Amino acid sequence: QVQLVESGGGLVQPGGSLRLSCAASGFTFSTYGMSWYRQAPGKERELVAAHNTGGSTNYADFVKGRFFISRDNHVNMVYLQMNSLKPEDTAVYYCKARSPRGRSDYWGQGTQVTVSS
Repeated sequence: QVQLVESGGGLVQPGGSLRLSCAASGFTFSTYGMSWYRQAPGKERELVAAHNTGGSTNYADFVKGRFFISRDNHVNMVYLQMNSLKPEDTAVYYCKARSPRGRSDYWGQGTQVTVSS
């Protein structure tokens, strides 16, 4: 059974940093593409960053240079380092796993990030 559990969210002041973690289990982690999405109230869920199995990464324009995705295939974890946070980064952040050849997507339950003074 695929499980994705996010952690690390919270309240942070503008300009601050947070590191989100996603613990994965129930599948062969190294063969899945991993990504982070976010959803703000009243808005659609949007891609933040992705890390594919080959090691390449891509980022949404609105986080380039501020957020960094990484994964550790030895411990089945994916991370999102978020720096220079802005109030508009406030959202629920979700971890997603995509199976080989994109046949299935799996989501975590999300973790709330609030950027406010």
